Amino acid sequence: MSMNIALVTGGNRGLGLATARRLARDCGQVIITSRDADAGVEAAERLTREGYGAISITMDVTDADSVRKAAAQVDRDFGRVDILINNAGILPEATNDPAEIVDLAMFEQTFATNLIGPVAVLEAFLPLVRRSPAGRIVNVTSTMGSLADQTNPESPYFSTVMPAYQASKSALNSVTIALAKQLTDTSVKVTSVCPGFVQTDLTPINREQAPVTAEAAAEVVHRAATLPDSAASGTFIDADGVVAW
Repeated sequence: MSMNIALVTGGNRGLGLATARRLARDCGQVIITSRDADAGVEAAERLTREGYGAISITMDVTDADSVRKAAAQVDRDFGRVDILINNAGILPEATNDPAEIVDLAMFEQTFATNLIGPVAVLEAFLPLVRRSPAGRIVNVTSTMGSLADQTNPESPYFSTVMPAYQASKSALNSVTIALAKQLTDTSVKVTSVCPGFVQTDLTPINREQAPVTAEAAAEVVHRAATLPDSAASGTFIDADGVVAW
């Protein structure tokens, strides 16, 4: 087993926990971050009982000070991060009716977690990823954020209208592109990943309709997190391959 160090935001349940477990099979240490300290500890202890190296750190991606403190702790304890998974995300439009199609409060809530949060994590943890001999950054986004799919009548996502969520994921995709460009001359690779319609609490109303298990979705994230050195950076993929931006 290699001694790679992986960090998964929102890793205490659902896709985050499944991803942490999948990465733990290859990494010497998995760091689970969670807003809920008790939930994070429980998740890490579960992986530890399964024979993996796992710890939890309390971190709220919407609180920049919390993110900086978490990064400082990882720096002290491990000195680097080899795999960074920006997984934490919300979809309030699935359970709350917006006041209007463009609901400011809905946008502010969604962007705080889905865009500003990952950016805060990237700012704080990028110096640690740069120390890795082959750093990998994965931004968990969605084909729902693909502008190509939103404007293609033949796409299964064409009829989906969740503007706050879709815009937040489109913006996060843009961050992936920009970051990959800036890191061209480094060994770090950045990838956007659509895990699919996953059976998680993100969409509790129609969770039973979701065709993809968290474990299957974690394989897609794992693929991006373990790209070979020859692979391209700045791509957008799902289980079937490349997704149009």
